Amino acid sequence: MSDCIISVEHVFKSVTDSTGTLDILRDIDFRLSQRETVAIVGASGSGKSTLLSIIAGLDLPTRGTVRLAGQDLFALDEDARAALRAQKIGFVFQSFQLLGNLTALENVMLPLELANRRDARAAATEMLARVGLSQRLGHYPKVLSGGEQQRVALARAFVVQPAVLLADEPTGSLDFATGETIMALMLELNRELGTTLLLVTHDKALAARCQRCIAIEAGQVSG
Repeated sequence: MSDCIISVEHVFKSVTDSTGTLDILRDIDFRLSQRETVAIVGASGSGKSTLLSIIAGLDLPTRGTVRLAGQDLFALDEDARAALRAQKIGFVFQSFQLLGNLTALENVMLPLELANRRDARAAATEMLARVGLSQRLGHYPKVLSGGEQQRVALARAFVVQPAVLLADEPTGSLDFATGETIMALMLELNRELGTTLLLVTHDKALAARCQRCIAIEAGQVSG
């Protein structure tokens, strides 16, 4: 697949403790194209979030590998993986993961500053305007609603214009209407910026808004 951005190749993940070995993922194998929107669905405990961590190179598979833009993540050392992740991947989490001691603007500026972008303030301001938060630049997370915090998290993820956005239950802690707004915004930014969107959710209505759905059941792709 010439426009393949992510290749998950026969990934297994097991953990062993005093009670024995637990297989979390078994022979997960699929490809994602550039600009594609894909949902990974499954019940709680099915291995969805573990798979997302492996795709991000944050967790190591027991067997198999993941290629990001053709690069084998697990052929790299931890520092090189982190550098590739910073360059290619944006994250959005259910719990927002904003830094409480930074304003909305400072949270969005952070990844740009880490990348030594001289236009960090201007780019962050523009992206916050894009998600409808022009009036909230100087506000700290504690005074923002859940929906506003998730918009800041989206702005922070998209401001670096990542090749891939990984979203783990991004609407899980939001009410239905706010979740719908956030999902619409993610898809809109995906179209505008050409980012590949990989979304983990147990919400089938949200998953249905993606172009493709991958169901994980007991650690395996089902259907």
